[in-house]
Amino acid sequence: MTDTTEPTGREYYPLRGVDVAAIVLFWLFLAFLSAAGRELDPRIPGIPPRVVSGVLQATYIEYAWWALITGPIWWFATRYSVEGGRRYGRMVMFLVGGLVIALFTDHMLGEIRTALIDAARDDGRMAGSGGGRFRRGGRPPAPLLGLGFLDDLMVYFAVLGSGVARDYFMRYRTRLHETARLRGQLAQARLDALRSQLNPHFLFNTLNAVSALVERDPRGVRRMIARLSDLLRYTLDESTEQEVTLDRELDLLGEYVELMQIRFQGKLTVDIAVDDGVRRALVPNLILQPILENAIKHGVGQVSGEGAIRIAAKRVGDDLVVTIVDSGPGPAGGAEGVGLRNTNERLQALYGDGYRAELRRSDAGGAEAVVRMPFRERAVVGA
Repeated sequence: MTDTTEPTGREYYPLRGVDVAAIVLFWLFLAFLSAAGRELDPRIPGIPPRVVSGVLQATYIEYAWWALITGPIWWFATRYSVEGGRRYGRMVMFLVGGLVIALFTDHMLGEIRTALIDAARDDGRMAGSGGGRFRRGGRPPAPLLGLGFLDDLMVYFAVLGSGVARDYFMRYRTRLHETARLRGQLAQARLDALRSQLNPHFLFNTLNAVSALVERDPRGVRRMIARLSDLLRYTLDESTEQEVTLDRELDLLGEYVELMQIRFQGKLTVDIAVDDGVRRALVPNLILQPILENAIKHGVGQVSGEGAIRIAAKRVGDDLVVTIVDSGPGPAGGAEGVGLRNTNERLQALYGDGYRAELRRSDAGGAEAVVRMPFRERAVVGA
């Protein structure tokens, strides 16, 4: 879509190729329709063919003229749109311009019509075709006296109205595109803000886990710091990606699980059961880590002895469903934590209200988080 901006900041819309084609086809259709109507006029048999030919030529010239000036009238309508300020002044300008065009058009077409018909009558007399039945017509009366220009003025208003309608349509479509673009930017800003909250939250919790082992297991702390650096490198590398494959997300969870297993000194078991057919499905980047973190912190971290977590993913209809079940005491109820709240806001921003994460009690007594999102796969290049 082509648009131009005035120095005042208001855009206008020059004619496009499709506009020119529409103008030509419209007036060509009207010219053929009008010519056919005049051919079928019951008075035609009593008029010499050459005179009829002159009338038809004048008809084609009339519609060709309107096709020629429709473009400038449309440009006039969008260049000096009545939208915004100076509305009444521009309406007066449109009226004055219409009067000038109508007077000129009526006078010019009257001269052309008279010249063509008179030439046809002269040819008819020379050919002996009964042209004596028709007297040579004088020149048409002055336009203002005959008021013949009113018909052309009505045509001008019709053309101007179509130009104004086109201008409003183009502005409306531009606003729709601009609104969609701004909504996309707003959604992107919200997603970036949510991730900016999530990363420090994850980092602080992990640093607390590291500090808890500083005195008890210095060697494990070193391993945890190494895993933490890998996780931070991942978040920096993927900072511009809103979606990654589930396989890539599971790689991140593997790094995080290894870090947490060091913290729990072998008392944490994590089982990942994911169907091979869903590993290429797209999921929001870092969508599962805060849920797994909640399962560890509020689930297995609250029980003595070994804790177990099971992660499963499968396709259900057109959706991808991921479940994370822990062996902890189960959900305590109340408000959502930062991780689950941010997860829900990201899912809704990306996919709509139909997709979210829910926390409920599992059949085994622990907590079960269910994340539902649309099933979509990344397109394979060259496939």
